[in-house]
Amino acid sequence: MSNALPVPPPAAVRTAYHEELNEGQRSALLSWLSFTGTFALTRGVTYSIRAGRGPFRNLSAGGAHLHHYLWGIGMLAGVGAIAVRGEDRHRRHPAVAVSYGAALALIVDEFALLLDLKDVYWARQGRISVDLGVGGSAVVGSYLAARPVLRRLARDRAGGSGAPQPQPGPPPGPGPSPAQASPAGRG
Repeated sequence: MSNALPVPPPAAVRTAYHEELNEGQRSALLSWLSFTGTFALTRGVTYSIRAGRGPFRNLSAGGAHLHHYLWGIGMLAGVGAIAVRGEDRHRRHPAVAVSYGAALALIVDEFALLLDLKDVYWARQGRISVDLGVGGSAVVGSYLAARPVLRRLARDRAGGSGAPQPQPGPPPGPGPSPAQASPAGRG
């Protein structure tokens, strides 16, 4: 027998995501997950390039290396343009949150280069500490943003039926849901 926890079905995750998080919380979660995934993927690709393995190579234009923070700045400029001038339905689109998180990861990954520090980017101790610090922050931020969904999935699993279990508290009525009213859940 395995002690592994069962993986909830995608429909249960989708339901918990929409019922437990308001629009702002969903955007924060998508941004954190995008940041975490992009940072991990970027680290993998850059280590592959550095080791000369795999299909990836550095991009250059006119003999100048194009660092990936340039793509992040471009994406962030696009997200900013949507935030400043876009309609509300465009600003709230999940692709905006995903693009924002990915853009920040591309920029943060090369932050030392942006500050024009000496070449500590690939120094062993500097690189390991940056990877662990940013990677740890990304995972913790993603977890904190996903906590309401994870709690819901745990309640559903404990209840056995998959149906939402009644929660103690005030009777339902007009006003914001507990997820919307909780200041700790805002992102």
